[in-house]
Amino acid sequence: MSGNRPAPELVTDLHLLDDLITEQEQLFLARTAHSRRMREASANVLAGGVASSWQDAPPGAVWIDHGAGSRVIDVDGAEYVDLHGGFGVALVGHAHPAIVAAVSDRVRRGTHFAQPTADAAAVARALANRYGLPLWRYNNSGTEATMDAIHLMRVAAGRPKIIKVEGTYHGHHDSVQVSVYPSLAAAGPSSRPRSVPGSRAIPAAVADLTVVVPFGDLGAVERALVEHRDEIAGMIIEPIMMNIGLVPPPPGYLASLRDLLHRHGAYLAYDEVKTGLAVAPGGAVEWSGVMPDLVCLAKALGGGLPCGAIGGVPALMGLIATGEYEQVGTFNGNPLTMAATRVVLTEVLTADAYAHFDRLRARMVTGATRILRGYGLPGHVRAYGAKGAVIFHEKLRNYRDFLDYPDQWGNAHWLYQHNGGVFLPPWGKCEQWTLSVQHTVEDADRFLVNLEHLAADLLRRRTP
Repeated sequence: MSGNRPAPELVTDLHLLDDLITEQEQLFLARTAHSRRMREASANVLAGGVASSWQDAPPGAVWIDHGAGSRVIDVDGAEYVDLHGGFGVALVGHAHPAIVAAVSDRVRRGTHFAQPTADAAAVARALANRYGLPLWRYNNSGTEATMDAIHLMRVAAGRPKIIKVEGTYHGHHDSVQVSVYPSLAAAGPSSRPRSVPGSRAIPAAVADLTVVVPFGDLGAVERALVEHRDEIAGMIIEPIMMNIGLVPPPPGYLASLRDLLHRHGAYLAYDEVKTGLAVAPGGAVEWSGVMPDLVCLAKALGGGLPCGAIGGVPALMGLIATGEYEQVGTFNGNPLTMAATRVVLTEVLTADAYAHFDRLRARMVTGATRILRGYGLPGHVRAYGAKGAVIFHEKLRNYRDFLDYPDQWGNAHWLYQHNGGVFLPPWGKCEQWTLSVQHTVEDADRFLVNLEHLAADLLRRRTP
């Protein structure tokens, strides 16, 4: 925390939220008994009893049996409106008929050759049309996409260092596992953050190659470029910061950032793993009107299959074509993934789909704002395209503001939604909801009912 002293009524709310969290955790554990048994039974073969550490969210991992449309069903038989979307993957929902048909057809014709197929070219053309960037390559995750982007910027610039924003997550390769969620003590001054290794797995010498700046602060970027003159290859950034809730850039920031980097011989890469296809048909490039040198995609791109992609200008992507940078991967452009991705881009995420996102988002933003104001809760709602978040905090512009954001609000909200039949991503204050083309007005209203349930319970506790 920053050391700012919260108002007495907010302190009282946090104590009341602690009590509500305890009650809601008991309800959660009662509802997920079979998930708990399955985890315990698998712990001797599955490290930690989960497939990814991100699935190990308190008070317990929820094992899913299947998904259909806008819903997922857990192994205890509980059905949820799925606004988790597999951390933003399920923009098409679950078992979409067009995806099922494409994947079923491809399975019967072979699923892996380590050679190009016609769908790989069709997907690249569709991405070029959406993003305005001419050249594309595939990989298999957001981590691989951002890794390729950093490699390309280094090769193109002939420089070793990169700039990243404090509090952003760009995957789990070494260069970006720096100052993801640093403690305030480790992070240093807010205007000149330290480069903090994400864990003991990241050597300090590697972290030193990544220069950290606050989000939205052009002056800090310019200072980094001057202090590390002729050493900075480029900067990677979430154009809308989505590792700490949902934070848009200041007006004019992205265009000025690109121009500043170019003046210093450095490049700009957008990490659109979360924003890509979700905030607009052409992602944050379309949303912002600012064209970077590289764009990294994953998550929603594959329609539920593992997929990543990187697109860019010829000056960088041409390095792949000439062999100056060898961009490789056994499963790159996998036929099964390409078949699904082609359908995502050409048949599912149509103009009608984005109009549907707009209608549901407006309903959720209007309803959630009404509840916050009506019950005297702190915060606001931010949403773009299919993405949105209730932020129970008055000011959220960067990572230091995020540290001042009490955890109890997001924790309580996540539990109320889950126990009320809506699955949100865990770590409530960090993540966003993701709408799908298969969500309905009733799904959006279920979210609002649960939020009002939390607000009403807190109001009753406030009243002696």
